[in-house]
Amino acid sequence: MKKNSLLLIIAALSISVFIYGVLVGTYKIFPYGQLDYVKTISLNEKNGSDEKNIIYENDVNSLIHINTVDDISKLRNNLIDFIWSGDGFPNSKLPDSVQTNISTPLYENFKNLKRIDQINVVMDYGVNSISYLFIPESSNNKLIIYHQGHAGDFYKGKETIQFFLEHDYTVMAFSMPLLGMNDQPVIIVPNIGTIKLTSHEHLRFLESSDLSPIKFFMEPIAVSLNYLDENYDFSSYHMVGLSGGGWTATLYPAIDTRISQSYSVAGSVPIYLRSIPQNYGDYEQWLPALYQNANYLDLYIINSYGDDRKFIQIFNKYDSCCFSGELFKSYENEIKESIKKLKHGHFEIYLDETHKTHKISESALKIILDSMRD
Repeated sequence: MKKNSLLLIIAALSISVFIYGVLVGTYKIFPYGQLDYVKTISLNEKNGSDEKNIIYENDVNSLIHINTVDDISKLRNNLIDFIWSGDGFPNSKLPDSVQTNISTPLYENFKNLKRIDQINVVMDYGVNSISYLFIPESSNNKLIIYHQGHAGDFYKGKETIQFFLEHDYTVMAFSMPLLGMNDQPVIIVPNIGTIKLTSHEHLRFLESSDLSPIKFFMEPIAVSLNYLDENYDFSSYHMVGLSGGGWTATLYPAIDTRISQSYSVAGSVPIYLRSIPQNYGDYEQWLPALYQNANYLDLYIINSYGDDRKFIQIFNKYDSCCFSGELFKSYENEIKESIKKLKHGHFEIYLDETHKTHKISESALKIILDSMRD
């Protein structure tokens, strides 16, 4: 009753302000901003007074640009062209160096671990990637790419890495650019000065017709897989990512069909669901020039399409960071219908209600493992 009274009071005040404004000549047009505020409160009340649940109406089908297999190929090529500035996918590029059987105390207590190799990739401006290849004693000959998010080094995902090792998977682990063991180079930016690249937001200063900084997120994986193609004979490549790594596990499989199944945990929602600070994301998750080639809805379909291809999203209902709740319900059915029409592939969303943190839980790991075994 109090909530309804509040809305009536606000509406009455807005009308009163408008009438007064007209009389004194302040308003030349109707004060829609006032009523928008009332509308926002109404949406908030409708969704249980939880700001995280505000969803603005969208025609989701009109935002999807995929109707045929040819559309998928076109969007994939557009993404590759944007990321590598017209130079094409780096099919033949190999790592700058690989160190086999490295020694590190961080993982010395891991079970079913034969050795760790370090793969090093260096790109423009000295932006680099250091990844570890965890090779198990007992192997099922399948690879999982694990990608950590903005929390830092992939060591923070050690429980996930150990879980998959114990189930006989080889794991190749990555950190995001500028994080973990990766360098934070000092560069000179014309008309700006000398800066140290410590944030993904700094990457805006490197944008040019010859370079898209999104390349720094994608190329290390592509180059490392090229190396594995030449030196191993894995039967399949899967990808698992958390948070910013979940974003990576959303974009990368769209450009590289070598990834058969990808699992994004608390990794992304479409931009129309990012109206609150918790869901904004970093530079790479918002870059307009990237998503003009293929938006998130398109990416979900591209990742899902194909023989033995899957794209699975897992959301933590009570996530302490981002993408909590059930925002995915605004697009879940539309993506599934699109995949059904294409007749190949699989898309699924799972809601993890077992915890209240920002992580890949034991429940999520079981979901992923069971899905890969199907």
